[in-house]
Amino acid sequence: MKALILVGGFGTRLRPLTLSVPKPLVDFANKPMILHQIEALVKFVGNRINAGIYIFSPSILDRIELRPTSIEKEIFPKMASDQQLHTFDLEGFWMDVGQPKDFLTGTCLYLSSVAKRNPEQLAPASEEYVNGGNVLVDPSARIGKGCKIGPNVTIGPNAVIGDGVCLQRCVLMEGTHVKDFAWVKNSIVGWHSSVGRWSRLDGVTVLGDDVHIADEIYVNGASVLPHKSISSNVCEPGIVM
Repeated sequence: MKALILVGGFGTRLRPLTLSVPKPLVDFANKPMILHQIEALVKFVGNRINAGIYIFSPSILDRIELRPTSIEKEIFPKMASDQQLHTFDLEGFWMDVGQPKDFLTGTCLYLSSVAKRNPEQLAPASEEYVNGGNVLVDPSARIGKGCKIGPNVTIGPNAVIGDGVCLQRCVLMEGTHVKDFAWVKNSIVGWHSSVGRWSRLDGVTVLGDDVHIADEIYVNGASVLPHKSISSNVCEPGIVM
């Protein structure tokens, strides 16, 4: 064994996406999360990693009372005050993408990095539909006429974007269909889901696998479980079961 990637969690914070797909296989910038890690191991060989762990001396046990305790919220501040908390700085950026809002923010950071390091991977600014840059489109996706896409948008394989669609700061997974004149902003559209004509998604709305939004519907901040159909407005954030 030369490498071990720990992926045993349930991904509860990223639901409803992880109700259908394990978190390591959720597409991040059109590529499963775990594939990003594997490719990085091949490209950057070294003996240092971000393992998501803390290294403590046994004396920390003296600071922890015999009750449920938050290390980050209760112990770390006291250690910092005593100058017993230290960090190791690395170049680049890192963030937890385990929640939908952070998934979107992480996507923005990643696309900005791609724009600097490998701009050829992004849709060129000369494309009529690009609006603000940082747009990643799979070659198999189809985009209609008169669309405004960007900034910070990823469009997955076999996605179909109708005419006059507006996409901003959003992620469209494989096989999605955004119909004519729809608007998707600050949202994640799960695999094989569809957004109806003139519909609007905003407020960190997350559609699970195979979710279908009817025409002329407004969805604000909803987490919609897989295989659901929405035919009425969802104006307040919540879970749609």
